[in-house]
Amino acid sequence: MRVLVTRPLDDAEETAVLLRARGHVPLVAPLLRVRYHDGHPLHLEGVQAILATSANGVRAFARRSSRRDFPIFAVGAQTAEAARAAGFADVRDADGNAEALAAAVRGWAKPQDGTLLHAAGAEAEGRLASALRAAGFTVRLEVLYDVPVTEELPAAAHAALQAGEIDARPAVLRPRRPSLFGLHCQSKSATGLRPPHRLLHQRSRRPAACRPEFQGDPHRRAPQPGRAARRPLLAPPYLAA
Repeated sequence: MRVLVTRPLDDAEETAVLLRARGHVPLVAPLLRVRYHDGHPLHLEGVQAILATSANGVRAFARRSSRRDFPIFAVGAQTAEAARAAGFADVRDADGNAEALAAAVRGWAKPQDGTLLHAAGAEAEGRLASALRAAGFTVRLEVLYDVPVTEELPAAAHAALQAGEIDARPAVLRPRRPSLFGLHCQSKSATGLRPPHRLLHQRSRRPAACRPEFQGDPHRRAPQPGRAARRPLLAPPYLAA
């Protein structure tokens, strides 16, 4: 199956490796790019641990600090793996979403032991910090990166869609956020595009019925938002025609 992968480049390449291993043909065409915020060294006095809700947050923190002695409280497997790859030894995986991480942190840390630093992106919703502050923790939000949207589909992806050569697309779905791919396909420059009918839901608590911009085959959704739960969606029979 030919699969269009529109995630930011680092994550897209990882997804492409998984797809190739299962016999699919990925076309990597990022609609987002990660822009890390360079600047002065981070103030880390009094910090007891780092809250990491994305692999990008881990990478951004690692760019701004050489310290690897902090515990990393990671939202899921992909983020935890990024922390280990960056050299952190004490990495704990909540294997879930922001709510699961908040619940796990209450068992991993104590409010009196210091500040929790959230290595976040510009679009961080603040739910994690709010939940932990309600439990008595001091949380400092440090915005270390943003993810701007590309203006146009990459040329190779545009040509493949026009020719009807794409069978499916992994969809990283987040509540309250519109489909960037859907918006691109509705733009003036997208005339003649033939979007794939199959969506491979990678991260969502929303039912497929809430995705009105695509019609076609029934969609399967991972039962948990972590990467380990997504892997089966990249192999038959979930992708069978």
